[in-house]
Amino acid sequence: MASGNVFLVGMMGAGKSTVGKALARRLGRDFVDCDREIVERTGVPIATIFEIEGEAGFRKREAAMVAELCARRGLVVATGGGAVIAEENRRLMRESGTVVYLHAPLEHLHERTRRDVSRPLLAKGDRRATLASLLEARDPLYREAAHLVVESGLPSAGTLAGRIAQALEEREREAHAR
Repeated sequence: MASGNVFLVGMMGAGKSTVGKALARRLGRDFVDCDREIVERTGVPIATIFEIEGEAGFRKREAAMVAELCARRGLVVATGGGAVIAEENRRLMRESGTVVYLHAPLEHLHERTRRDVSRPLLAKGDRRATLASLLEARDPLYREAAHLVVESGLPSAGTLAGRIAQALEEREREAHAR
């Protein structure tokens, strides 16, 4: 398989980190969780960054992290749910690897995030309504960025990683056949 990165995009709760770790193991690559990397470097939770710098400040940090990861090779990267908001992030990810959109139905996203207190965008109001609104706004951006769309509803992380690995291999074979 080519050395380009594999970027997992999708909503919070879609399984990007869990599937990403399984996919990295399967492909023999390093795994990087974009949000976790930002937390490690700043020393504070993402909610604190949102509180102090606002969403715009966080997105600026996120864009710098995406650019840095795009400059590396051979990674599996779980992006934050909003990484696709910035056109430059979408462009960089597409140019430096394969972007996989883990699409999950609203009900699954709500179930997976309903008790999670670490997600600043879900901290206030009706979580389900907020998720629905975010999904409606971001779905077209995920699809624009993605080379592959994978349904991440019920299968296990290992099963999804296997499907993604197979799709990546097929994509590579097609590219070599051209």
